Amino acid sequence: MSPLNSTSVSAGVSTRRAEVSRAVNRVIWRAPKPMITAASRVPFIGGAGVRAFRPALNASLAAVSPVPRGVRSTPVDVRTAAGRVRGEWIHEHGSGRLPDPASGRSILYYLHGSGYVICSPRTHRGLISRLTRRSGIGAFSLDYRLGPDHHFPAGGDDTVRGYRWLLGQGWSADQIIVAGDSAGGHLAQDLLAANHRDGVPQPTAMLLISPLYDPAFDVAAALERSGVSDPYIDVGAAKRFLRMYTGDAAADHPRMKIALTPDMDLPDTLIQVGGREVMADDARAIHRNLLSAGGTSTLQIWPGQGHVFQMFPYFTPDSRTAVREAKDFLDRHVR
Repeated sequence: MSPLNSTSVSAGVSTRRAEVSRAVNRVIWRAPKPMITAASRVPFIGGAGVRAFRPALNASLAAVSPVPRGVRSTPVDVRTAAGRVRGEWIHEHGSGRLPDPASGRSILYYLHGSGYVICSPRTHRGLISRLTRRSGIGAFSLDYRLGPDHHFPAGGDDTVRGYRWLLGQGWSADQIIVAGDSAGGHLAQDLLAANHRDGVPQPTAMLLISPLYDPAFDVAAALERSGVSDPYIDVGAAKRFLRMYTGDAAADHPRMKIALTPDMDLPDTLIQVGGREVMADDARAIHRNLLSAGGTSTLQIWPGQGHVFQMFPYFTPDSRTAVREAKDFLDRHVR
């Protein structure tokens, strides 16, 4: 256990069930690498290769992350003075009504993971629905620009624009909980820094799942060299794909490794990360930065689990338990 007030979690999961889930991860690790890894090893992959395999990969991810019955989604594509905002509303469970700021209720502003080159609101609709259905709150899932067609900091600019569009629609900052996984966790940090810079009120809380801290992926590479074996992520592949978005951006650019400082109004934060993933030190770094800046943060490390295991309820019972923990956190901040 690190000295960062982190907790190792497998609450509510029997030893036998936890062992089964870890065995599944071991099988996945021994199996042929995921499509993203295999494709990245082809020297001529390039942008055309990404565009070719992305639909199949996204469809596969959506298929193994089911959407609960009764959940509806409504696409959004609007032009604002600041630029385009795209995404989708995920409705209250079983309701056709769009979330309404006049109701006084909260919403989740969700930023999907992707390595900045794959995934979409569709791939994460199941996870977002499971996070929000008990509370009955709506969610806006942002469809931000991805590489290789767009480059750093396009996704961050879209995230800031989407948040301010929500404010312009009448949502108050204390009605908004921001959440993100993987690259979406990096976008959430970028949003906090932009809000502070521009004097915009911060969201009331933040949920980060396997968040990215270092888009150069040097932190993850160091952890892999120490012997951590992630069942889902190959560091070399991830670096190549991230570079399709980050391009020649300097690793120390203030929007690459984002500084959280004591003068910021930081939201209460829950961070969940798998104990077996190479991005675990990214999560620890964010947790440490939040605490050092005077914020409140809880870091949950789930033993034996890999990257964003919460998306896959059929693979491991820890997925459902972690989502319940996340929903408990959301409930504490929901209006």
